Amino acid sequence: MVTTQQSPLATQPLCCMPLDLLWMVYIVTEAIRVLLAVNMKGLVSVCCFVSVLALATPEEEEVLDSILRDRSHIEETLRLAAEESSGDYAAALLRLRKIYHNSIRPMEHAYKYNELRQHEISAYPGRTLGDSATDGEITSKPMVLFLGPWSVGKSSMINYLLGLQDTPYQLYTGAEPTTSEFTVIMHGEKIRSVEGIVMAADSSRSFSPLEKFGQNFLEKLIGIEMPHKLLERVTFVDTPGIIENRKQQERGYPFNDVCQWFIDRADLIFVVFDPTKLDVGLELEMLFRQLKGRESQIRIILNKADSLATQDLMRVYGALFWSLAPLINVTEPPRVYVSSFWPYDYAPNTSRELFKREEVSLLEDLNQVIENRLENKIAFIRQHGIRVRIHGLLVDRYVQTFKEKMSFFSDPELVFKEIIDDPDKFYIFKSILAKTNVSKFDLPNRDAYRDFFGINPVTSFKQLSAQCSYMGGCLLDKIEKAITEDLPGLLSSINSSKNPILSSCEATGCGEKPKNRYRRN
Repeated sequence: MVTTQQSPLATQPLCCMPLDLLWMVYIVTEAIRVLLAVNMKGLVSVCCFVSVLALATPEEEEVLDSILRDRSHIEETLRLAAEESSGDYAAALLRLRKIYHNSIRPMEHAYKYNELRQHEISAYPGRTLGDSATDGEITSKPMVLFLGPWSVGKSSMINYLLGLQDTPYQLYTGAEPTTSEFTVIMHGEKIRSVEGIVMAADSSRSFSPLEKFGQNFLEKLIGIEMPHKLLERVTFVDTPGIIENRKQQERGYPFNDVCQWFIDRADLIFVVFDPTKLDVGLELEMLFRQLKGRESQIRIILNKADSLATQDLMRVYGALFWSLAPLINVTEPPRVYVSSFWPYDYAPNTSRELFKREEVSLLEDLNQVIENRLENKIAFIRQHGIRVRIHGLLVDRYVQTFKEKMSFFSDPELVFKEIIDDPDKFYIFKSILAKTNVSKFDLPNRDAYRDFFGINPVTSFKQLSAQCSYMGGCLLDKIEKAITEDLPGLLSSINSSKNPILSSCEATGCGEKPKNRYRRN
């Protein structure tokens, strides 16, 4: 009779096992649960996990480490070990805040630009400041937003990037819809969770405008603070998965409106899919409508790619583009990353080298957003200033036309109704195009002004010529100076200090004459 040798782990009761072995057993058990949940992903990998429990040698931890994926490339690509010159960054942000408060915000308040935004759905696609642009919004870190169907690996991807797997504070993951809240992962001195009502009440944060979505939503908003090098430079936002068979009203809050708020403030948007969830329903279609104007920030991720053979993966890749083609109306297709973003090693007999290169490429994309966060912030504030200036010029033109058409016997309501119903008859928008630095593509939707003046009477506004003071100057002059001189000057000073080309020998070598690479030897 053949006898088998039992593992020491099998002969010891749990109460007598060392703590490190108990922790290892817990890790392996959880890993097996995840593997079995994700479409029976790699039964060979499951067998490898089970074999760890049967080992009788002290090499158990080494085997477990070989199953986990190496994360050194994440720190190298994102340059987490490099120290930042926080003094220069803080000084530039201080100058940016000063320019905004002194030059842009006065016109924004005088002509109630933020109320125009509330009535304007598609006039200005893209990023915008909140209803009241606080210092927290201006100085906030870049935001990376994760969107997509349920259980495609959004939370697992965040756990992987931050190294949170197998820790008490990792984001919960599973094969069923697990994330029902908007989770904001941000930097903090210690690990703690922050309730949504606290985040909205704190004016130093950039989330105070979220109060307008109601208390039901704030109960579905949670923040997690933790000390992490990556979170010092970026903020992650995990969203509830899209479930097509559930009506939006059942969520208890305006889901699409909340998504739009985060989309407008995101610097990078990851839309995640997996091979089993490629169909497009009404909620996902609405989400892509909200992403119009943000194509440069969108990155499509086909996750769990190692669960398929190469030939099947090619078919799934084509099916994904076929499903998304009607939703993305741009000439250049979006960037699609194909890999498996979780802490465990790729399944055997898959394109692991391709997946590794795709992952590094995504990390470089993320690092580019982090490196250029200050430049993007300045460009964003300048874009906002251009829109505020155009709004001020349009309101000024409406006021001027109204005063010209009014007479002693005229009815003010009928006169302004004629102007607002047919602005082209009075050259409202055409006169603005004659101004310098105004493009017809930057003009807002004229129908938005019908609602805007329905709440704000035209008689409550002054003309721009009357918005001047001896000490403060004119509102129009200050905002134009900020757009044409102050903000571009701030951007140039940052670029010059960031790229000291003239003082470096890296390009040609010290004392060497630059070579003409187009000249034949």
